Amino acid sequence: MHPFDQVLIAEVGSVHDGSFGNAMKLIEAAAASGAKCVKFQTHIAEAETIRNAPNPPYFKAEPRFEYFQRTAFTRSQYDDMMALCAERHVGFLSSPFSLEAIDFLEEVGVDAYKVPSGEVTNLPLLRHLAQTKKPVLLSSGMSDWAELDAAVEVLRGGGPLLVMQCSSAYPCSPEAVGLNVIAEMKGRYGCAVGFSDHTLGYASPIAAAALGAVCVEKHFTFSTLMYGSDAQHSMTPERFRVLADSLNEVWTALAHPVDKNDISAYAAMKTTFQKSLVARQALPRGTTLTADMVALKKPGTGIPPAQLDAYLGKTLARDVAADALLHPDDFFQRELSRT
Repeated sequence: MHPFDQVLIAEVGSVHDGSFGNAMKLIEAAAASGAKCVKFQTHIAEAETIRNAPNPPYFKAEPRFEYFQRTAFTRSQYDDMMALCAERHVGFLSSPFSLEAIDFLEEVGVDAYKVPSGEVTNLPLLRHLAQTKKPVLLSSGMSDWAELDAAVEVLRGGGPLLVMQCSSAYPCSPEAVGLNVIAEMKGRYGCAVGFSDHTLGYASPIAAAALGAVCVEKHFTFSTLMYGSDAQHSMTPERFRVLADSLNEVWTALAHPVDKNDISAYAAMKTTFQKSLVARQALPRGTTLTADMVALKKPGTGIPPAQLDAYLGKTLARDVAADALLHPDDFFQRELSRT
């Protein structure tokens, strides 16, 4: 079992907008909303990007370099966030965007890493992650199979690996979710598979869990009106709780396979709801049973309708009242024995 089996991750990312207070409150809200892990992003601007790097199409409010600088946290703040996570019994996870960020997170003492979609082809970074021997969640939103194959080959030399189906669209339409890829990943890599969701609703992550995703990641925010690149595509605490409860129900169902031949739990229900052969009118002893003499009525404690043909043409050994259930003892046993 992977360390992130049946885990719903609240992707806080940078929705805190550099406010340490917001970050702490987001941890508390995520824990209260059913998350088992919270994920942040660790950006060291000088190590990650040149100053005039372009912005993503969904957020152009400020230059990326300045944004990463402004929203970064200190070592002591990371220590406090991790301590709060431990207090609220949720895991702490972060995505490093540079070698220096990995070194920083190693000093902080994180237990696991998430590889963001944009770093899948950054093999030096992946090799550095593998050397930590810690669990790694590998996103896949921007990569084809060849790029993922190379990344998986590198990361197999490290700690436990979980590959996550992801579509890097914000928001992601149902047509672009790629639920079919979950089974392909399981077959191709033989490892645990998760789902990093960028849709705005519940359907895709619930379907992903039903199709075998053991871990789901969903963006989390106080409000979709908050400033920043992620808030408008994130889930609020009330809706996140609905998702958490739904995923727990799906994972519980999957963990308890049912033997369809074991119907003992339905014994009382079967007699209540199923039908029996019933005398349509009063039938005297010696009557030869025909189809027009028989009705099919509840309860199911008499002869089942499936056996009707076997009793047609048989002779009654006793009187049967109208609307009474027929039983095998109502017929001459020598005739039944020849059936």
